[in-house]
Amino acid sequence: MTEITEAPRRGATSVGTGADADDAHRASRPSAATIDAAGRAALDRPVVPLRHPLRWIAAALVLVVLLNFVETLFTNEQWGWPAVGKWLFSPAILTGLQLTLVATGLSAVISFAGGVVVAIARLSRNPVLSGLAWGYVWLFRSVPLILVLVFLYNLGSLYPTIGVGIPFGPQFQVPTANVLGDLAIGVIGLSLSEIAYASEIVRAGVLAVDHGQHEAAQALGLPRRRQFVRVILPQALRSIVPAFVNQVVGLLKASSLLFYVSLLDLFGVVQNLSSTYPTDIIPLLVVATIWYLALTSAVSVVQYYVERWTARGSVRSLPPTPFQRLRAAVRRGAGRRPRNDGKAV
Repeated sequence: MTEITEAPRRGATSVGTGADADDAHRASRPSAATIDAAGRAALDRPVVPLRHPLRWIAAALVLVVLLNFVETLFTNEQWGWPAVGKWLFSPAILTGLQLTLVATGLSAVISFAGGVVVAIARLSRNPVLSGLAWGYVWLFRSVPLILVLVFLYNLGSLYPTIGVGIPFGPQFQVPTANVLGDLAIGVIGLSLSEIAYASEIVRAGVLAVDHGQHEAAQALGLPRRRQFVRVILPQALRSIVPAFVNQVVGLLKASSLLFYVSLLDLFGVVQNLSSTYPTDIIPLLVVATIWYLALTSAVSVVQYYVERWTARGSVRSLPPTPFQRLRAAVRRGAGRRPRNDGKAV
């Protein structure tokens, strides 16, 4: 009897305990009205962005330094801006600029073509071609450009005549001075050094192409030359173009070394004029700086459009050009122009 009466009590006690727990849980939960009030309060609270005081302080310091430098450009008479305007388009400067453009353009074309050939030889399975290509890259990456130019300029002392023929047999020879002029020496010297760097750029671009592309081209039965020209090289150009254009910019600046082999390029003309007009040394250096900045900017513009052209097969839509961005901004500005009733369009 005792066991029968105690069992219900235990059950009743457990049921009562569960009911009390549910009531306590309901009491602890916030009501819907409380949640709505808290949500409205959170929405009404302004969002404060994260502060970056050090970033603003650094930007202010850089801006102050920049403004001080700009102020010196206009207040310091030693810059000689009237003389800069006088020399900027002078015939002597333009003649040197023309020589710089010719030497840089010829060297860039020759170095890219030679770099492709040396890169193919470096990737060849033929040990002779691969070894010779590696030796060429090793040699001209190790020797300074100024040393290459001076060595070629004095090549006539080492080889008074150059010729082609059978080794240790009859040869067709001509005097070295009649074949290699100053411009030819400068272009050859620049090209020999740049081919070594361009070949590594091309080789890196070819190696960056997925190996599956090589296998797919082989599966189509394409000849190896056509595989490289039509499949591999177009994809490698996306990696080659930025690095090679960077080399072209370096080549443009390296052309100033032609002055040391009696070629009056832009820098050479500035040096000669500085010795003739010692009071205009600073303005002449400013003129050279302006022209080098202009040429580098033109190369950068060409690089942008070449990269955009090589990206045609890898992106869904080509990025807009600066002119297209400007036109889109003008259209957006015209679209927000207010109507007659004062409302935005």
